[in-house]
Amino acid sequence: MSGVEFEAAVLPHLDAAYNLARWLTRNPADAEDVVQEAVLRAATYFGSFRGANARAWLLQIVRNTAYASRALVRGAIIVALPGDDRDAAPAAELIDTGDDPETALLKREDRARVTRLLAALPVDLRETLVLREIEELAYKEIAQITQTPIGTVMSRLWRARRMLAAAVQAEEGR
Repeated sequence: MSGVEFEAAVLPHLDAAYNLARWLTRNPADAEDVVQEAVLRAATYFGSFRGANARAWLLQIVRNTAYASRALVRGAIIVALPGDDRDAAPAAELIDTGDDPETALLKREDRARVTRLLAALPVDLRETLVLREIEELAYKEIAQITQTPIGTVMSRLWRARRMLAAAVQAEEGR
């Protein structure tokens, strides 16, 4: 298979690959490293790709690369220190010309809350939830990517949703 075929199969799915890597590693720089390594692996093994589902194939490689890397440390949470602007939001994210300042602030707080609650989930539940709810993959595709039975995917989704609901209730109860 040619480089053009590889680009056509893989490049449209780089955003999804980065998104999964970001949720697994919890760090943008580590996610970029994981995606870069995964794309190199995909290029190396593209000859064995049978053309069934390039997105699921690439995301499986990203997942395996993330698990194999030192970037994925179970239970680790990165906390920004005062003056540490590595993860500072770009100016474009701070300004939303479509909303008034109060609405923009509420949306930003909601996104931060969802991000924080998702990050608190165990990695196997988090990755399954991200693949289903954010990447909108079918259960069968998630099972293929995570190399687990569909029943396990369904169970993980149920547990992840339940844990998120409990966390939201706990926060609202404060």
